[in-house]
Amino acid sequence: MSQELLVAEIASLRRYARALTGNSWAADDLVQDTLERACSKWRLWLAGSNLRAWLFSVMHNLFVNQLRQSTGRSQMTRVDVDDYADQLAATDADPSPMLDLQRCLLRLPPEQREVLLLVSMQDLSYAEVAKITGVPVGTVMSRLSRARLRLHELLNAPAQSPSLPVTSSPVTTLHRLRSL
Repeated sequence: MSQELLVAEIASLRRYARALTGNSWAADDLVQDTLERACSKWRLWLAGSNLRAWLFSVMHNLFVNQLRQSTGRSQMTRVDVDDYADQLAATDADPSPMLDLQRCLLRLPPEQREVLLLVSMQDLSYAEVAKITGVPVGTVMSRLSRARLRLHELLNAPAQSPSLPVTSSPVTTLHRLRSL
């Protein structure tokens, strides 16, 4: 594996990790874990095949494993932010639309968020996403459809959530996703 090829993918890995985790520290840890795993398992990558898709597969598997571990360990300490939304005060009267998009993305189920990010932000094909996530192409398409619908609902939330921007175009949402 060429070091230059690996380094060229770091920005994409970081962008995807940040969108998955919603936290820059966790994203950096996930990228580092992915790169460590890729370097230790480099013999599993077939030269000439899609390095990017392979790295995203490694990251996907690490992320899923981390979710499973955190669910098992911290079941008692997890709370749903929606349960306390009315008690939380906004710190800024005019929040960034990117923060709103990030909040909406984090409200999607992880499997839908992954597919949405891989297709929309990383421009991967359905077949590549299916290979990365280990599910059939039809499941990828279904998750993507549900994720887009839910994201649209969240972004167009009623007046009780004034901080959520109203978007009229999927193109606007796609541009926002790519700038994460």
